[in-house]
Order: sequence, then structure tokens, then C-alpha cells
Amino acid sequence: MENARGVLLLSHVGFSFMEDLVGTVTARGLKAYVLSSLPEPQHQESRPRALADLADDVRTTAGHVLTPRDIEDYLDHLEAAGASVLCCLTVWEGYRHLMALANARLGVPDLDEKQVLQLRDKLTLRNRLADAGLSRGRASALTPETLAARRREDGRYFVKPVSGIASFGTFPLTPDTTWADLERIAAEAHSDTVYASAFTTDPGLGAPAGQGPHPRTAADNGAKQDAPAGDHVGLGVDFLVEDYVPGQEFSFEVIVVGDEPHVVAVHEKCEVTEAAGTVLENACVSPPTSLSQEETAAGIRWVASVLDVLGLGWGCFHVEARHAPSGWDLIEVNPRVGGSLISPSVAALTGGPGLLDLWLDSLLTARRPAGFLKTLKGLSFEADGTTQCANATFFRVFFADPGTIREVGPNDDLPLQPVMSHVLLKPGDVVESSSREVFLGQVLWRMDRADREAVLPELVPASERAIEIVYGTECG
Repeated sequence: MENARGVLLLSHVGFSFMEDLVGTVTARGLKAYVLSSLPEPQHQESRPRALADLADDVRTTAGHVLTPRDIEDYLDHLEAAGASVLCCLTVWEGYRHLMALANARLGVPDLDEKQVLQLRDKLTLRNRLADAGLSRGRASALTPETLAARRREDGRYFVKPVSGIASFGTFPLTPDTTWADLERIAAEAHSDTVYASAFTTDPGLGAPAGQGPHPRTAADNGAKQDAPAGDHVGLGVDFLVEDYVPGQEFSFEVIVVGDEPHVVAVHEKCEVTEAAGTVLENACVSPPTSLSQEETAAGIRWVASVLDVLGLGWGCFHVEARHAPSGWDLIEVNPRVGGSLISPSVAALTGGPGLLDLWLDSLLTARRPAGFLKTLKGLSFEADGTTQCANATFFRVFFADPGTIREVGPNDDLPLQPVMSHVLLKPGDVVESSSREVFLGQVLWRMDRADREAVLPELVPASERAIEIVYGTECG
């Protein structure tokens, strides 16, 4: 390992897109050093072996959640072995602060740990942006008292964890929402080995059930479902209730280098399903079809203002926002690559690097970014809302219903063949009912932008059957 130049990759329970990350690192002639938390029991034999086959050095810790001490110890080990670690990268949002910690030790420009944790506090973030005039909504901590008050009011509100992951536990407030609903979601979050650590902004908390004290609930104390004021017992997961943000939803994929933001792509979420306990993002198109050039330019200016107010001078950001006649407003700021097929979609749009490649290159060139900035500017939107990109993309994400899967596979009978198709479950898999979305698969299409208006009307409805699934009759 002497003088072996490489990148430290952080894996959560053995996964976190390690195959993609290792491939991105090794494509640059660099070594991949993987630090992973302990996989779930069903993967504790297979995933460490798979990671060992992929990477140049692997360490798996004894706990399901990585800690700052784990990062320091592994960097000590790599340095003692003579490895030259150039930077750290992770796509698991719950470890983004650990990535920042590692990059600070390595001297790589990045967000600092405190900034990352502040971004994960969505209650403070919403009100901070409202104070700056960048959001029309306000948020409050959700308690039995605020829940009862909002249910009595004639307004639209949205509930989400103050610090969460994906769409787990996010839903529109209805007159039927009860404190027991929050207790159920909190209990699910704490019993979920993979997701539990993501529901706190305190990096020392968040261990799943079995690794620490289980949160007390009102039900544990014999309280009724709609606990009266003053009877509030901590859920172990903090929730907020905020003004509902109306409008069509978009995401801005942004690379920031030296306080200069570059919007590489804008995705329009053309299908969003708001269900009890979660919000599912089903399909995206890029560039957006419903925005004018002027509205896109206004969005780029608004994103730049948000990043400036929050002091976010380095990094990769997936900024989710909604656009209405009244203007742009925030859903959330994620200091990482967007999930699902966002990064491959960027590659299909540019005909070159994906968002993951650009993020890694921004870290590797952070001390001398001139050449990278030239490439980045050539790929990004102009300030007037125009893009030189001649391609367009459309992708659909498939979610599984509760039940036992009997058959699943891609469907080739489509008006346009996809450039990427992933089926993530297999026959025999059992999907439990949960507030957490369960990904079944995802499919990406690319087309000439000039042909998009002719292609999409037929492709969009046909894409709903791009993955076919049959459930067993005994379940679901």
C-alpha cells in the first residue's frame, strides 16, 4: 500500500452504492479504501466478501453505525500502511458529516461537520430561509398541542421528521392524523437497522433498537391515542409541521466550488404520490418541460441565494424545490448526490460525466480547480436559464407493494429502449408494510431533446409497465 493514492469510501451496513463508487474511483487509476458499518444479519457473510472483491482495502466495524472514532482509526491505519488518501466520499446522507470530518483531517476543501448537521435540521433550516425571504413557509416542532391546533385550522400542512432519510415519515397532515400515527412511524424508524441512525442531528445518537435505549412512547405510559396538552412524551424521533409548499416539484443538481454554484441539471418530478406515511417520487424528466427559460433562470438565482445565505461554499447539492405562480420555495437541501437515477441521468444528459463523477473530481481537484471549473462550466446551465445540452432524459422509479414477489423482470415491449434498467428485488422476496418506501427497480431513457415532445406522450404511459411484477396470492 506504500504511496498508493486512493479515496476513502464510507459504506452503511455494507451497501451505499459501493459498486458504483468503487468503479468511479478505480476508473481514475486510484485505489478504493472502504470503511463499512456492520451489515444486517442476513448480509454479514456476503457483503464483506463482496466489498473485499471490489476494493483495495476494507474494514467492517462492530456496530451498525459508523462513528467519528471509526473514521479516525481507519485513517490512522491507512496512513500507517503508507497509503495516500486523497479525499473521502459517501452517498449515505447519515454519514455526510463523517465525510466532512475526514476531509477536514485530509486538508480537502469541503463543508464542515457543523454545516452538514445544520442542513439536516429541517425545522431550523425552514425558518432560517423564511427569515431571509427565501421561503414563504414556516415550521414548528410537532407536539400533541401543535398537532391539535393545526388540525383545527383551515390550512394545509406537511409533517416530516426534523432529521430524516428519503421519504420515511413524510406526509400531508389530515384531520385524521393522530399522535398514535407519529408513535407508529417513530417505532418503525427506531426498529429499522438501516435507517435508525438518520433520524437525529446528534451524531452520537440514532442507534437502532437493540443497540441502545428504546424511546418511550405515550402508549408505553398508557396514554390515549390523542394525548392532551401537557401529556407529551418524547417519541425518540422529532417531527415538525410546516406550511404546505404548493406547486410543481423540481430538483436542482448543483456542484459548488469556491463559493461559486454551478447548476448541472434540473429534473422535473412529473409524478409524485403523496400517501399515508410517505411521499413517493415516481418519475422525472430533464430538462423540465413545464418551465420557461425565464422561470428556470429565476430558479437558478433562487438556488444561488439559498446556498449563499447558508454559507455553503463547497460540495454537491440536490436542492428540492417547488415552483408556483408566486415563485420558488424550498422542500429541502441535501448535501449529496440525489438518489435513484439522478447521477446516471446527468451522464445521459451531458454525454459525459455523471453527477457522482463530477462530485469526486471536485474533491480531487479542490486545491487547484481551474481545469475542472472549465469543464464544469461547459456542462452547466447559463444564468439566463439556457443549456447547451442536446439530450433529454426520462426515468421512472418503481416501488414494491407489501406481499411476496412471485415473478419480476423488465418488459422489452416499449416504444423506446432504455439506456439503463435496474431490477432490485427477486422472486421470493417478501415486502413488509412500512412507512419506508421499498424500491423495486428503476429505468432510464435518453432521447434527442428536439424529439422529446413527440416521444414522451407515448413513452410516459408505456413506462409504467417497464418492470412487470406478479405477487403471490397469499399476500398483498
